[in-house]
Amino acid sequence: MIDLRLLREDPDRVRASQRARGEDVALVDSLLSADERRRSSGVRFDELRAEQKQLGKLIPKASADEKAELLKRAEQLKADVKAADTERDAADAETQELLLRLGNLVHPDVPVGGEEDFVTLETHGTIRDFGAEGFEPKDHLELGQLLGAIDVERGAKVSGSRFYFLTGVGALLELALVNAAMAQATAAGFTPMLTPALVRPQSMAGTGFLGQAAQDVYHLDKDDLYLVGTSEVALAAYHMDEILDADKLPLRYAGFSPCFRREAGSHGKDTRGIFRVHQFDKVEMFSYVDPADSQAEHQRLLEWEKQWLTSLGLPFRVIDVASGDLGSSAARKFDCEAWIPTQGKYRELTSTSDCTEFQSRRLSIRVRDGKQVKPLATLNGTLCAVPRTIVAILENHQQADGSVRVPEVLRPFLGGREVLEPVAR
Repeated sequence: MIDLRLLREDPDRVRASQRARGEDVALVDSLLSADERRRSSGVRFDELRAEQKQLGKLIPKASADEKAELLKRAEQLKADVKAADTERDAADAETQELLLRLGNLVHPDVPVGGEEDFVTLETHGTIRDFGAEGFEPKDHLELGQLLGAIDVERGAKVSGSRFYFLTGVGALLELALVNAAMAQATAAGFTPMLTPALVRPQSMAGTGFLGQAAQDVYHLDKDDLYLVGTSEVALAAYHMDEILDADKLPLRYAGFSPCFRREAGSHGKDTRGIFRVHQFDKVEMFSYVDPADSQAEHQRLLEWEKQWLTSLGLPFRVIDVASGDLGSSAARKFDCEAWIPTQGKYRELTSTSDCTEFQSRRLSIRVRDGKQVKPLATLNGTLCAVPRTIVAILENHQQADGSVRVPEVLRPFLGGREVLEPVAR
């Protein structure tokens, strides 16, 4: 959530942020009104309580005639205090409810617009000319079937559409990717974490995934637990309700977990293969930093993502995501999109978001710096979303005979194997 003081002092900035997101601007005025009622009812409650206490001191000393009048006033005060308390609680609840609906403040450098209004910041690597090499590239599913690596038919039989099995070298390739990604993250100073895939509502809500993203979340009604769509949720809630020491920052965690997404609204999109699925594994970077360092940390996370994709030999671009395509928690987001030859376009592989103080305020995570206690900043960044990375590797490193060259960074984790060979032709 945002700072209420900032809302009072600069409501136009908040309105502009809502407008840039394409979200309800009237929410700002409703929140200002609720906050005013909350504060005024709180003042009235305090005034009435003070009068009530003062009256309690006067009654024992009053004469018989005065006491009757004071007791009458005490009864009225009791009713007024109760009413003011109720009004204050109602206004506070409304303020909190509206505040939780408000997205993070969009960074001023974020391009304004919808999904297609991003700005390309960088392009890396060389796109292969398969025509010049003399063959038509196969898509990842055909390659995966040739290699005995991907089985979507049995995935659908067992679990339904958008589920899959990774088999043989496919399973080994996932393990190699996870181990290589964790090795890079550990070398960069991240603490490796294996995180829960089920979390409580306060963890999911605190990270901002029960607002606009709620339709994409799996909920277990009987247990009131949520399946995470990213280990960001567990890593953000890891320090929930804690006060951290400033000298321990930055704290950096690399979480590995299964991820679950309904893919609501994606009917008809990416139905072939394993690019858009309901369950996948991912290595996620997560940082806790001083708010003054969040923009610099955002660039660092982006550099680690670029290092990873470069080590895999993938052509990719970096985009500055437009305001209307940001998640509610993100003030700014950079995506790295890899080139997918058979689609003839770049597709998202990694993403990194600066959430500033938005999540830490909701999760009550603070930092103690001397005598000052304040919210800190949180950031997240995908290092390796496994299925999409496999898609990009298979398609970009394929050879005419259906074999696939193994990126050098993965070879130590695949027993030194340099090429994945077809098992069926």
